[in-house]
Amino acid sequence: MNIEISEIANLPSRFGDFKVKAFKEGHKEHLVIYSKNLDDIPIVRVHSECLTGDAIGSLKCDCRDQLEYALKMANETGGMVIYLRQEGRDIGLLNKVNAYALQDQGYNTIEANHQLGFSADERSYEIVTFILNHFNIDKIRLLTNNPAKINSISGVEIVERIPIVMESNEYNEGYLNVKRDEMGHMI
Repeated sequence: MNIEISEIANLPSRFGDFKVKAFKEGHKEHLVIYSKNLDDIPIVRVHSECLTGDAIGSLKCDCRDQLEYALKMANETGGMVIYLRQEGRDIGLLNKVNAYALQDQGYNTIEANHQLGFSADERSYEIVTFILNHFNIDKIRLLTNNPAKINSISGVEIVERIPIVMESNEYNEGYLNVKRDEMGHMI
């Protein structure tokens, strides 16, 4: 794995006073946001990029709520958020918008991906183990509902899975049900 790693920088934010470090993997640049007082067994959130949710506040998903919750928790507990550049379950922004258009026609999130020729979830998480090893972290408390994330982290002991369940709304209720019923998310 050929990874380019940035220097460490300070990142004061509305969620806390953090340190940041970037990891460039091919054309993807991931960001690690972590507490200045990183715990020995930190709470870690692996968060995949969602421009529409994270930055614009889309109500079609729970991504922004999860990211904000994770950043607050990282600040309060000495934790870390690994922000992976895997927009739209790694189908990219253009295809994500096309999937949204199919969802507007009645397809669910998985069916829309299949209509576009993708699997339900194209993401991978190998970089997470690399990042945790870089920080000499061998035990974590993983903030997730996604069994794929749990199963993909190797060489690092997950001592606890912490659920991250956000309130649904009229726009994301079906999406969350599909994640639970068809993708095995523990919500």
